[in-house]
Order: sequence, then C-alpha cells, then structure tokens
Amino acid sequence: MMRSPQVRNGVVETPSPSHFHPSVSVHKLRRFNILIVVFRFASFCFSLASAIFMFTNSRRGSDLPQWHHFDAFRFVAVAGAIVALYSLFEVGASVWEISRGATVFPEVVQVWFDFGHDQVFAYLLLSAGSAGTSLARTLKEIDTCTVSNAFCVQSNISIAFGFAGFMFLGFSSLLSGFRVVSFIINGSRFNVQN
Repeated sequence: MMRSPQVRNGVVETPSPSHFHPSVSVHKLRRFNILIVVFRFASFCFSLASAIFMFTNSRRGSDLPQWHHFDAFRFVAVAGAIVALYSLFEVGASVWEISRGATVFPEVVQVWFDFGHDQVFAYLLLSAGSAGTSLARTLKEIDTCTVSNAFCVQSNISIAFGFAGFMFLGFSSLLSGFRVVSFIINGSRFNVQN
C-alpha cells in the first residue's frame, strides 16, 4: 500500500513502503553466526553429557537396575548420542562458514538442512526426555530409588542434560528459521549491507 507524499518544512517526503526487509551489516552477520556456533556447541556438550551419564549408569550386581533394562533410558542414551553427533557436525559447518564465508552445501540445501534437522533432533531430545522423566517417576513410586539411589540420581542428571540440550537446539532452530525466512524473501540467507 502506497501512502501519499507529505510536505514537512517545505520538503516533500515520500514514505517508503512498509514490508519486511531483513538486512544486516557484516559485523552483525558475524555475531549472528558466532551465536549459532555457541548454541550448537552448548547443544553438543549437554547432549553428549546426557548420553555419557546414561551409558555409564550401571551398578555391579545382578539385582540392581541397569539403564539398558529400560526402553525409555535406552531412548535417552541413544537420542543424546545422535544429537551430540549432529551438533558436532553443525559446529564444524558453522565454523567453516565463518572462516570461509561459504556454506558446506549449496546455500538453498544448507538453509533447509539446518532448519529441518534442528527441528527433528530437538523434538527427538524432547520426546526422549519426556519418556525418561515418566520412567524416572515410576521408578521412584515403586521404591527402586530407595534400593539404588545413585542409579536414579544419575538417570535424572542424564535426563536434565537432555532437556538442556533440547533448549539450546531450540534456540539454534529459531536462528535457522530466521535464515529460512530471509532466504524465502531475499533469495539469500541474509541481505548484507556494508
């Protein structure tokens, strides 16, 4: 919608059309990319910690619970490991982009790859954490945690790390979503102004 020109102080001013125009400076683009690296690295650290805490959650003795005896805990461990590998790849891809000024894949593929995989793996962590939380509550109610408190504490720590990994991957997903919108509107992830 075009507005009519207005006269102020003897000067004719034509208002610019109001539409979404995401343009950033090179400095802001660098900060944006560094922020993505930070979120992805945090996601890597928390997901890896979640997997390690669950994989090492075994106690000696045949009557004590083992993490691999429970489907939900296996889900937490494997989801953490998968997301840690994905996040490590994305950290490398982001560092490559910052240092080389180009994406690993062609830009259109990279934009959709990042956004789609961020979404899938974030929800993978969320569903694993939800399943693990439900099982942890059940074990507490049936007094398994009274018999083996260390097992339950380590399981809860693993689940908490998984939720933290989900949170940082969710932040990454928001930023990669911004890139998708910019790509759809401008034909590029960013409209850079010097």
